[in-house]
Amino acid sequence: MNSLTSQVLVLNRLWQPVNICGVKRAIGLLFVGHAQVVNTDPEAGFETHDASSWMTLSGAYSGDDVLHSVSHQIRIPSIIVLNHYDRLPKQDIKFCRQTVLERDKFTCQYCGKRFENHDLNLDHVIPRQKGGETSWENVVCSCIRCNTRKANKLPAQANMHLLSEPKKPRWRPFFSHSSVQRIAHSSWKHFIEMPPGEVSLSS
Repeated sequence: MNSLTSQVLVLNRLWQPVNICGVKRAIGLLFVGHAQVVNTDPEAGFETHDASSWMTLSGAYSGDDVLHSVSHQIRIPSIIVLNHYDRLPKQDIKFCRQTVLERDKFTCQYCGKRFENHDLNLDHVIPRQKGGETSWENVVCSCIRCNTRKANKLPAQANMHLLSEPKKPRWRPFFSHSSVQRIAHSSWKHFIEMPPGEVSLSS
């Protein structure tokens, strides 16, 4: 990968992930004093560096992920932390198959079993033929077997019960279950990797 096309994880002042930016943007924020580099060291843990100390550290670095000038080299950071910004970006949640599955933790809302993505359907609690809407409050994750059993009936008519009332989820920044694949550096995992089964949406 070209050094300048690398991705840099951006943390707010509270060390929460808020964005991903390019190398030029990250180094620009570093040199104007708006951010510090977060360096991960197996022994020392996390260390922060301003532009001056990062340049000094970079001078002794022998890896490939560096940018060179006539007289200096600077190691490309993988994480920066903003000095003053402590908010989280606002983001509306798009209603789609993936976000419904994430909200319901890839678990059938009728039988309570967890399935792989391809073994799940979306079910209208109140069927569309009975006036049910395609909305957060009326669509749930369902396994193929339960979906077939319920068919176009109301849950009570099929003698089935929902695990929980479907609601529009709250958004937990920054990465969703599907976007964890965007982790570009192992050093990011401490900040954005989630335990198996945990997702970024909750009801």
